[in-house]
Amino acid sequence: MDFPAVELVMQVGSPKGLARLLQRAGRANHRPGEAGVVHGVPTHALELAEFAAARKAIAAGEIEARRPPRLSLDVLSQHCVTLALGGGFEPDALLAEVRGTHAFAALSDTQWAGVLRFIERGGQALENYPDFHRAVRGDDGVYRVTDRRVALRHRLSIGTITADGAVAVRFLRGASLGSVEESFISRLRPRDRFQFAGRTLELVAVDQMTAYVRMAKGLSAAVPRWQGGRMPLSTELGAAMESVLDGPRDSPELRALAPLLDLQARVSALPTPRTLLVETVRTRGRASLFVYPFAGRTVHEGMAALFALRWGRLAPNTFLYAVNDYGFVLNASQPTPVDPDLIARLLAPADLLDDLHEGLNLTEMARRQFREIARVAGMLVPSLPGGAQRSARQLQASSGLLFDVLQRYDPDHLLLAQAVREVFEAQMDVQALTAAFKRCAARTIDLRQPRTLTPLSFPLWAETVRGELSTEDWSARVRRAAEQLQARHG
Repeated sequence: MDFPAVELVMQVGSPKGLARLLQRAGRANHRPGEAGVVHGVPTHALELAEFAAARKAIAAGEIEARRPPRLSLDVLSQHCVTLALGGGFEPDALLAEVRGTHAFAALSDTQWAGVLRFIERGGQALENYPDFHRAVRGDDGVYRVTDRRVALRHRLSIGTITADGAVAVRFLRGASLGSVEESFISRLRPRDRFQFAGRTLELVAVDQMTAYVRMAKGLSAAVPRWQGGRMPLSTELGAAMESVLDGPRDSPELRALAPLLDLQARVSALPTPRTLLVETVRTRGRASLFVYPFAGRTVHEGMAALFALRWGRLAPNTFLYAVNDYGFVLNASQPTPVDPDLIARLLAPADLLDDLHEGLNLTEMARRQFREIARVAGMLVPSLPGGAQRSARQLQASSGLLFDVLQRYDPDHLLLAQAVREVFEAQMDVQALTAAFKRCAARTIDLRQPRTLTPLSFPLWAETVRGELSTEDWSARVRRAAEQLQARHG
């Protein structure tokens, strides 16, 4: 909300994006002719460089492009039923109107016919179920809603705002360990391992909103990400940050950060727009590979998973990986020599989509995505006023059953295709991931072997330590390690 009386906005921590920072600055002095004012409050040292990079990029007009959703057929289906409920619509006239929008300019005749078939009969697999018969085409060619129950259900479920659920983590014998974000657990396959609650766990199965696990030995394959990971560093801000780290220290932030940058340059190297900085560091007798694409947390998750998959093909191994907005780290259980040729092979943009299909549990991710699509499209029965609200577990059970039925009996259903497309576009951001691989492959690989952790690698190392079993508090362990490094480097 905007209040004209607000004179100053405090941005605590990095905004992760240039457009987001501008939007928040506009909350202050929200009056004609007034300028917004925002003060950045970094939460760690490297965010000083992010604020310096953001100021330069905004001054140069390098703002992220907003990519609006396209061909959201669940939203179009809901809109059609709304019009059918409000007096009816004539399909040819509505098609012309819809194609006049950016979101549906590329809507094909086949997709439009699928939408009409869906709102009228539910599609091929659901046409024998009256609950999915919502709009009726009259003799005059106009679609209308004639069933009062359909009208009530639709009015109660109008809207497109959805929320991610939390998946309970339990041992097979029933002991509860806590919960993780649904978007994280849906990426894992049975027998994949991850760190949680101080343990290395192996996923056995996911049943609705519960993940059943058992104890595992050795390294894990992933560390859970939480709600804060939803806003990754943007590509534009990441590029601007590389530029300021490689340029003159002509801002208060960079001058304050000079001792840390000098240390990074002395023990390893600073990242630049022309090079891809890669570090190999031995910690506790284990070799760790640190890669710094500065592409944001979401892209780094995909890159780390693909690095592990491709590296494992070359030599069977087990990997632990962790990510942040600046890069990712891979720890291999078996020592493997690293050279620039190996990094170049792991960075090859070829066969990227095929490797994603192999390395990620796309079916389960699509199943989870389908829940939100099915709700928007009106396939799930809404909670009635005064009645019990449906839980995320109940919604997942209902949508999961629909997903299985459609996948088996109507695999070409328009909403199934949309679920898969949204997994790639929204959850994985394949476009940004592909661009990051191409960008990194075109750079000179700057492979360094520092004797200790560096200012860039230390936060990633701390993420891998978070999931290890210890009777000592995580923050205390990280603080002690930081003090040891500071004493070593002066």
